[in-house]
Amino acid sequence: MNQAPHLPPTFNRLAWSNLAAQSAEQVALAAAPIVAVLLLGVGEGQTGLLQTALTLPFILFAIPAGLLADRISRRRLMAAAEALRAAALLAILALIGLNLLTLPLLALSGFVAVCGTVVYSVAAPALVPSLVTPPLLPAANARIELARTIAFASGPALGGVLVGWVGAAPAFGFAAALSVIAVVLLSGIYEPARPPAPRRHPLQEIREGAAFVLHHPLLRPVFVTQFIFNTASFLLLAVFVPYAVRRLGLSATGVGTTLAMYGVGMVAGALAATRVMRRLAFGTVIGLGPVTGFVAAGVMALTTVVPSPALAGLSFFLLGVGPILWVISTTTLRQSVTPPRLLGRVSAINIMSYGARPLGSALGAVVGGVYGAEPCLYLAAAIFGAQALVILMSPAVSLARQPEMVGDAAKA
Repeated sequence: MNQAPHLPPTFNRLAWSNLAAQSAEQVALAAAPIVAVLLLGVGEGQTGLLQTALTLPFILFAIPAGLLADRISRRRLMAAAEALRAAALLAILALIGLNLLTLPLLALSGFVAVCGTVVYSVAAPALVPSLVTPPLLPAANARIELARTIAFASGPALGGVLVGWVGAAPAFGFAAALSVIAVVLLSGIYEPARPPAPRRHPLQEIREGAAFVLHHPLLRPVFVTQFIFNTASFLLLAVFVPYAVRRLGLSATGVGTTLAMYGVGMVAGALAATRVMRRLAFGTVIGLGPVTGFVAAGVMALTTVVPSPALAGLSFFLLGVGPILWVISTTTLRQSVTPPRLLGRVSAINIMSYGARPLGSALGAVVGGVYGAEPCLYLAAAIFGAQALVILMSPAVSLARQPEMVGDAAKA
């Protein structure tokens, strides 16, 4: 997917750790709602509440994680976060083994596991530029995203298969083992020392990072688009599992396979990314993801008229193939225009757009619980349309090429 075979070994360990961590997350996220529906017997409204619990840490802990990532070793912070996730997944495993699992306990343990996800996700993009030279930054981001796409392709299917074939416990046990592997890989990474950050009031540092993103003519529309995208995507995800089981007639394995099409689409997009970015303007690549997301939402809404599992799989495929180009291009954009001392906080502000996930999940809980899944799918399509309009009207889509890297001397 890239033309950079000489990425340094210490970065390659990060890429493998990222693969293990992302796989652990995807297996657990796929298993949780399936277990909730098939083992605990919950419906659309309750699965929406579960999704809310599994996404709320993104809005609660992204900023504290960003502050820590700019103050202490990012590698050690990531290792501690991944260890926390492993402990939470083992707690779910124990509850299932003791026959004590309930929806509140599943939500609580999942909440703790996702706290580890948030810290890892904030620190990793801030760590990458210290492990590779600037010319290798796009290739490094592409490698990281390829690892993530592999996790998205295999994790949901594996989670569904494990739950469907051998029960819920192996799914969470396998996810915990992957988190432990990620911690071991992180322990072997050499992270260059950074100059000590001046100690200031946390609110002052938060304002500095937020002001940089919200006042930047390129980063602001990217943030807004991503916030709306996450709202729409998690509105769709909040109701898809019960909708797929009851309307599309899918089994646990079928649900996992359909969800895995998202990862398959991401892999396809990642493998094509180098050719696409070589042939198209940098800003055009940024615009592809939101537009493809809108098309994907339209295809999913069509399943309410034509209840075809194949259409649902196509929708998830499109939802992966375009946005992976968005992630690679906007991550490179953010790292290029952000001073290194702000990378942790700017990464955290970007993760804060994931705070729209509880909003989308809550919308799914309310609308799905009152009106059913079909109105949720129509609403998701409308919201996807809004995020496409935001980015298409921004200066980001007019960029001809990747911006030059800035240093710490740049004004925040």
